[in-house]
Amino acid sequence: MFARGTIEPAPPLGLTGLSFVEAVRSQLPGKSVAAYGVPYPASDQFGNRLKFARTVADGVRTTQNRVKYLSAKCPGTKVVLGGYSQGAVVAGYAVHAGLDLPAQYAAYDRFVPPPLPASLSRNVAAIVFFGAPSDRFITDIGAPPVRVSTPYRGKTVRYCVAGDTICDGSPVGGPNALHTLYSVNGMTLDAARFIARRA
Repeated sequence: MFARGTIEPAPPLGLTGLSFVEAVRSQLPGKSVAAYGVPYPASDQFGNRLKFARTVADGVRTTQNRVKYLSAKCPGTKVVLGGYSQGAVVAGYAVHAGLDLPAQYAAYDRFVPPPLPASLSRNVAAIVFFGAPSDRFITDIGAPPVRVSTPYRGKTVRYCVAGDTICDGSPVGGPNALHTLYSVNGMTLDAARFIARRA
């Protein structure tokens, strides 16, 4: 299950998601690997905080509902959550430890999905973030940082290209060219190997 980045081409998985899924398949020969791209807008409307918050919240709810559905209907299935850039925030918020909005955004609290039940962690094999916005970046735009809850924390791996200004702690701003490399720089394969060890 993968959430694409902001206006990333090739929806619903996006280029990074497509690369990631193929890498996972290459590391799990003989096993069935089904891909699910989270259908959310991956909006670039950062100036409209309410609209942007709603699109992210919709992606989080869709991700959580899919995990719940698979856990109930296919309890033996191992779920992998992944996301690139904004999609990594969606995947991270799906397994959050509690989202505390800044006081000035308290009116948006009703859009915050509750945490995914800890009991479902047995169905989630791994969580992978590519180019996830840093805590500084997220805080600068007025959102709570991604805090993965304890049952999922040990299953989570993050990838950040050195110098990628979205994930390296730089002040908020547009992405640089390094932020676009995750689908081609070998990190999706490294993540697939992490998953294969847990499958």
